[in-house]
Amino acid sequence: MTRTLREQQRYAAEQPGGPAGDERAHPPAARFAYERGTWKEVAHLLTNFPMGLTGFIYVVVMVALGAGLSVTVVGLPLLATGLLGARQLGKAERARARALLGVRIEEPTPIPASPSKHGGFFPWLWTSLRDPVAWRNVLYEFVRLPWGILTFTVTLLSLFLAWPVLGFIARGLTNADRMMVRALLSPSDSLERRIAELESDRGVVVDTAAADLRRIERDLHDGAQARLVALAMGLGLAKEKLLEDPDTAAAMVDEAHGEVKLALQELRDLARGIHPAVLTDRGLDAALSSVASRCTVPVKVAVDLPGRPAPAIEGIAYFTVSELLQNVSKHSRARNASVEVWRSADRLLIQVEDDGVGGARLDGGTGMAGLAERLGAVDGLLVLDSPVGGPTVVTAELPWRDRGPQDSPEGRG
Repeated sequence: MTRTLREQQRYAAEQPGGPAGDERAHPPAARFAYERGTWKEVAHLLTNFPMGLTGFIYVVVMVALGAGLSVTVVGLPLLATGLLGARQLGKAERARARALLGVRIEEPTPIPASPSKHGGFFPWLWTSLRDPVAWRNVLYEFVRLPWGILTFTVTLLSLFLAWPVLGFIARGLTNADRMMVRALLSPSDSLERRIAELESDRGVVVDTAAADLRRIERDLHDGAQARLVALAMGLGLAKEKLLEDPDTAAAMVDEAHGEVKLALQELRDLARGIHPAVLTDRGLDAALSSVASRCTVPVKVAVDLPGRPAPAIEGIAYFTVSELLQNVSKHSRARNASVEVWRSADRLLIQVEDDGVGGARLDGGTGMAGLAERLGAVDGLLVLDSPVGGPTVVTAELPWRDRGPQDSPEGRG
């Protein structure tokens, strides 16, 4: 009768020379009853006391000296330097938790260690004294000494007196350690990210403003200014010929009159590029319809807003649509396009779609990357969906902010 594999293994184990008999004759060598992770936890608990004692002494001496000498010239700089040292203690504790407890915590944004790297002494001093990461590290080191004494004592006694339950004790104590590390040594994730975003956005805003100023200066210098200089020279020549050759002077005045009209048109176009009057007077619906009428592709515009947003948001929305429609005219080879603008909760949504060839990318050199940066500078978002062959759909989000009384024409007046 054929035995199953489980029965064959049981039969072999029951034989005198089988595996079980070998184990009875030669018992396995003694080995530790706990896994490697448990011993790491035990090591962390045993090192809590020396690390806690070192940190406690440091923060007590640092705070005492800094507070005691705060009435002198060296007190506050000493406290600021001590807080930088507390940051280093926190870094060491994070490394210890990462190695022994498996807790991985991102390092906070560093603060320059010297005033010269922070734009001066007083900005560095103020930033260091109000550093929330350093003060949380100080609190962590302050409360760690009693906890370190407790965990060291309990773990050491358990090694000799409570061996069978050492793993459970170590796990319970280190879970409390993990919570403490995450609560006090983690960076303020949302705050840190927000600071980094604002620093990046500030650079984008500054660069964008500088580029706009250079563009306006270039347009004035190469366009209206050059035309007005030529106009002044033409009128001067006409004045000289007024008595000698009235017919020639009249022709030159007529030519100058034409130059004046062209200069005024250039100035109007430039003013429209800075902030169109129709947007100020009539809002997004009329302004976007005006932009759409200048597009080389038929554009359907639908604006569904309960009111007008703040002027800054309204202006960004206008220039976003304007730039996207310029891309449609230049690159899409589309036959039709559409613009939709609506409000959803506290966001202003814009969607520009065309039935062109597609293939647009944020890094494709069509200004999409710069447009995304401008929107990001005001907590906006740009999403591009443009498969090869089309259609292309660009969705932009902007924060909605209501207009204040000062934003109305009466308020500005």
